[in-house]
Amino acid sequence: MTLSYTRTTNPSPVSPAEREQILANPGFGTHMTDHMVTATWRVDEGWTGAELAPYGDITISPAASVLHYAQEIFEGLKAYRHEDGSVWTFRPEKNGERLIASARRMALPELPVDDFVESLKVLVEADEAWVPAFGDGEKSLYLRPFMYGSAAFLGLRPSSEVKYSVIASPAASIFTGGPKPVTLWVAENFARAGAGGTGAAKCGGNYASALAGQIEGAQNGCDQAVFLDSATHTYVDELGGMNVFFVMKDGTLVTPELTGTILPGITRMSVLELAHEFDLTPVERKVEIAEWKDGVASGEILEVFACGTAAIITPIGELRWAGGGSAPSTAGESGGEVTRGLRERLLSMQQGRSEDTYGWMTRLV
Repeated sequence: MTLSYTRTTNPSPVSPAEREQILANPGFGTHMTDHMVTATWRVDEGWTGAELAPYGDITISPAASVLHYAQEIFEGLKAYRHEDGSVWTFRPEKNGERLIASARRMALPELPVDDFVESLKVLVEADEAWVPAFGDGEKSLYLRPFMYGSAAFLGLRPSSEVKYSVIASPAASIFTGGPKPVTLWVAENFARAGAGGTGAAKCGGNYASALAGQIEGAQNGCDQAVFLDSATHTYVDELGGMNVFFVMKDGTLVTPELTGTILPGITRMSVLELAHEFDLTPVERKVEIAEWKDGVASGEILEVFACGTAAIITPIGELRWAGGGSAPSTAGESGGEVTRGLRERLLSMQQGRSEDTYGWMTRLV
C-alpha cells in the first residue's frame, strides 16, 4: 500500500437515537454516515494526504476540470453485518480493478487495489455503528468510492490534480415487499454508449446519457429502459445501471458479450461463475432484441433478469417498445426458479447465511 491515513473524528456525529431512527427506514442513498475518506493525487507527487475526516461539503474551484470535462469515475459496493457482528463486503478487489480500468479510460491516475480496499476498511471501521444489524431484511451499508479531476484549468487536458473519496450511506432493499418483475422500455431513440466510447468505464456520463431513455420509459408506464447498440440498434447492451441475463430452454445462461459499450458488472461476473450450480452453461454472445421478443413468445427464453450491486438480481417481466409489447418473460410474482435461486445464493453469501466457497467475501471490521 502507498497510503497511510490520518484520522480526524467527527466532533458532532449523528446521535445514537437519530441514527437508529434512520436505520429503521434508511431508503437508498438518502442519509450519509459521519465520516468520509479523502486523498489527493498531484502529477508531481502521486497519492498523498490520505485522511479520515468528518463528512462534509467539498470545496471546489468553478474552473475544476470535472465540472467542464466530466473527468470522474466511481464505484459501488455494499457492506453487510454478519451474525457474529463482523462486517464484510463482496469481491472488493474486483471493484478496485474496475476502478483502475475506468481510470485508464478517463485519463485519471490509478489507485492500487490494496489502497482501494484499505480505504473501505478505514471508513467502515469509523462508521461501523451505521452498518444495519444482521437479520434486518436486506439492509446494508452502501459504499461509494469516487475520483474526480480537481485542477482549476479551462483547457482540455488530463487534470494535474485529482481527488479520491469514499462516502457511505445505509441502504434498505430497493424492493418493497420483495423483488417484483420490472417492466422495461426498449430505448430505440437513445444509446447509453457507443463503440470506442466510455461504456465500459463506470463514469457518470454513462448514467446521465441513460436518463432520457428512462424518462421515455416512464412516460410509457415502464420501470426502466433497456439500451441497444448505437451502431445498428439491433443488439441488447444493458439497462441504465444493470446487466441483462436470459435463461434459455436449451440449458444455457446467456448475457450480452462485453463489446466495450457494456459495463463489466461484478454481479454479472459472479452470476456467470455461479451458473454451474444451477446446471446451466454460461454463454457470452451478442443478443438481438428480436431474439428477446421472439424467444419469450416461443418459449425458448424461460426467464429474463437484470443484475447489479444495488438490486442484486431483478426479475424482468414485460418488454415494451414503440408500437408493441411482449408477454411477461418471467412467471410468478418474484421471478422464475433460476432468478430466485441465483438471487438467494448471492444474498445469503453476502449476508453470511451460507458458506463462501469461492473466497469472495472480504472482512472490513
